[in-house]
Amino acid sequence: MNTNAFSLRHIGPRDADQQQMLQTIGVDSLDQLIYETIPDGIRLKKPLNLDAPMTEYEYLTHIHELSKQNHIFKSYIGLGYHPTILPAVIQRNVLENPGWYTAYTPYQAEIAQGRLEALLNFQTMITDLTGMEIANASLLDESTAVAEAMSLLFAVRSRDQKKKGINKFFVSDAILPQSLALLQSRSNPIGIELVIGDETTFDFSSEFFGAILQYPGKDGLVSDIKTFIEKANAADIKVAVAADILSLVKLEAPGKFGADVVVGTTQRFGIPMGYGGPHAAYFATKEAYKRDLPGRIIGVTKDMNGNRALRMALQTREQHIKRDKATSNICTAQVLLAVMAGMYGVYHGPKGLQFIADSVHDKASALSEALKSLGFKQKNDTFFDTLNIEADADKIKPLAEAKIINFYYPHADSVTISINETTSLSDINDIISVFAEIIEVEPIVLDTIPESNNINENLQRTTEFLTSDVFNTHHSETELMRYIKMLERKDLSLNHSMISLGSCTMKLNAAAEMLPLSYAKWGTIHPFAPIEQAQGYQTVLKELEDQLTEITGFAATSLQPNSGAQGEYAGLMVIRAYHESRNDSHRNICLIPSSAHGTNPASAVMAGMKVVVTKSTVEGNIDVDDLREKAELHKENLSCLMVTYPSTHGVYESAIKEVTQIIHDNGGQVYMDGANMNAQVGLTNPGNIGADVCHLNLHKTFAIPHGGGGPGVGPICVAKQLVPFLPGNPIIKTGGEQAIKSISAAPYGSSLVCLISYGYIKMLGAKGLEDSTKAAILNANYIKSRLEGHFDTLYSGECGRAAHEMIVDCRPFKENGIEVTDIAKRLIDYGFHAPTVSFPVAGTLMIEPTESESKQEMDRFCDSLISIRKEIDEASKDEPNNVLKNAPHTLEMLTANTWELPYTRDIAAYPIEHVRTNKFWPTVRRVDDAFGDRNLICTCAPIEDYM
Repeated sequence: MNTNAFSLRHIGPRDADQQQMLQTIGVDSLDQLIYETIPDGIRLKKPLNLDAPMTEYEYLTHIHELSKQNHIFKSYIGLGYHPTILPAVIQRNVLENPGWYTAYTPYQAEIAQGRLEALLNFQTMITDLTGMEIANASLLDESTAVAEAMSLLFAVRSRDQKKKGINKFFVSDAILPQSLALLQSRSNPIGIELVIGDETTFDFSSEFFGAILQYPGKDGLVSDIKTFIEKANAADIKVAVAADILSLVKLEAPGKFGADVVVGTTQRFGIPMGYGGPHAAYFATKEAYKRDLPGRIIGVTKDMNGNRALRMALQTREQHIKRDKATSNICTAQVLLAVMAGMYGVYHGPKGLQFIADSVHDKASALSEALKSLGFKQKNDTFFDTLNIEADADKIKPLAEAKIINFYYPHADSVTISINETTSLSDINDIISVFAEIIEVEPIVLDTIPESNNINENLQRTTEFLTSDVFNTHHSETELMRYIKMLERKDLSLNHSMISLGSCTMKLNAAAEMLPLSYAKWGTIHPFAPIEQAQGYQTVLKELEDQLTEITGFAATSLQPNSGAQGEYAGLMVIRAYHESRNDSHRNICLIPSSAHGTNPASAVMAGMKVVVTKSTVEGNIDVDDLREKAELHKENLSCLMVTYPSTHGVYESAIKEVTQIIHDNGGQVYMDGANMNAQVGLTNPGNIGADVCHLNLHKTFAIPHGGGGPGVGPICVAKQLVPFLPGNPIIKTGGEQAIKSISAAPYGSSLVCLISYGYIKMLGAKGLEDSTKAAILNANYIKSRLEGHFDTLYSGECGRAAHEMIVDCRPFKENGIEVTDIAKRLIDYGFHAPTVSFPVAGTLMIEPTESESKQEMDRFCDSLISIRKEIDEASKDEPNNVLKNAPHTLEMLTANTWELPYTRDIAAYPIEHVRTNKFWPTVRRVDDAFGDRNLICTCAPIEDYM
């Protein structure tokens, strides 16, 4: 046995275990199981063409050598990305801690109270700094948040009779270029007309529904947003502000001036640049717009005992549940990064943030004075951290790069310099020396940085921020370390037990894949740094694109989309561009099966398409006759079909090639949702099945951790005819010859975490990837077989097999007064996170073990469900005071002086033997969602403040 082989560490069942599992399933071999599961007509005829697998040691040596091709320059490029200081206590205890990075989205609030509190801290920090009433628990990046702000204001306008029919949106020409690109992407399909111009000459009498400002602007000027917002409010024009989060420590909060939405990124709060991401964007608005707010909101409620508890509030957490009525398809957040940024705020507190912001501003001011004394013109009369110097860019650039310095050069006669928290006095003198050399004079040498203030008085911050106790308590490393650990103990993550969430693929996130994320030469590269300085990244990203192209059977890949929903949107926008290139702009009908994930119709509407739903059969498959009828009915205007494979019901539909052919025969393209790619890799692929584009969830199939709800990465892979339309970027050239506008802010999306998927593929190789897919199918069918006779599986293939997941029917238990939610909560007492609840069928559990779980862990899970099945049999509608309805049971309950429940404490806490050796205690009882939605509290403020 080669114990160095990564596949041995990644795949859970040992060889002997697999033989026992196959016997339980009732097949002679793994090949027989695969033959009975996957239709032969879609199987690949030859193995994937990938490099031989590396061991973990070989890979870590390889990735370290590649990192040397990245050159770390002093970065003053700015444009929304800045070098930061990540406190080591946060790096070690959050970023590098599987207790934080392997957690899932907090759908089961009782076992997610730690990260929910960390996100509540984040929301409080954002509402305080922006002066707004409500904030979500993060978005993907600043540019995405800007585009979502426009969409929110457009949705608000649609309900205003006075603004009916008005579709103009003003964009300040000071906006970041990458944000402008996203506004251009997102506006046209939904009928918004962008008007880009100078905010100082804007005509407020014009017919606009909204406007957006950059604060400070892209060149560093702090404009008078106060006056602009006052005039806009008087003209009934809603205003969004994209604000630098650190500058808001010194600049007055836009909310105080009457802004309707404030967005930005929290990357400056200790998050590495990572060549573009992942970073947690923020989105804050008025409480009146809470139902339109994209993404997730964390709110305060109470549990069954009346104790304070947290959970995801309202149903804004996934606006796509509105399907084709949604104004956003966002279904994720950057939770891990939001937790880190929130902890940065907790660690530094208001005084620490004030010190950092003052230091940055003082250094920028000192530099400005020094350059002016050398004779250079500094165009910004009021600024926070960025100077706009009138100088010959062609002469400055080579001198600066010779001194390992990057500036930004917006025009031939201007240079912008953005100071950051890592900038030292020595760095300031180095910058001065570049400009002195260009005019051939002796440089001025500063020996101190004086206090200064170059912000207009009417824009200076006067309101307090971060006054809650949590931001004024944990300022020593000991205190913060203990606080982080206290929160971590409240969360069930993969380092405790299996998380068998169907459609979510909670597999191993191997330590060898994660370690390079902490390497400086991967973390400190600016996304707009010259390409030649990032050759390590260029090598990794190009090879990852090639790997994914090979795996999917397509012609090319774009890594830019930074979530699955972004990937969906990107795929549809590429299809839209393809039709337009053929003078088929009228093709706007998107067929979507009724079982599809809610992001599918939401994404289609955002791409300017009209959704037509097709039926499913009683077996859960696509109704081919209904599909054919609707494709032929709409053949003149058919744009595409959105399909998931294996199906959302966990079945390999044998008619899939017939389905894709029907669409092609009627002039459409096929978009395949890659959510279930974990059941395809190495055995079949979208290209072979007949799709034209698919998105991949790298945070599912390709091992990027969920991080409590993000980061996610959703690249798209496309067939030959769609390659020219892959998305571009306004600063670094990416995409095809006829590239659509940007989908995400950074050229390659969340590049830093792409290292994980690169390592996953490098260490598994072709055979390891194929073996992983086979093991995922084996594990799912083993659980299906173990549960037979106890639970009914709703859907299966023609030979009675599941794919990599299956749906267990819990609806019959209503006769005993038991709902699927009761089973989910009782599983917590057994030490497990519930599978996916009521998706895609209400009243069911969707179970996906992945390939990483061992037979022993799956047996513990199955034993737990079988034990719960016996508890269900003993339950009665007439006696609702039972162990299932009262689940989960907390330590506080079990240690109370009195016990008045009709079952023992032992049954409540230790219903099965394995729990005694690995007990996880939820910190709250079942939460009351309805109470929280009626009494919406989304910050750390005491409940008394709301009464």
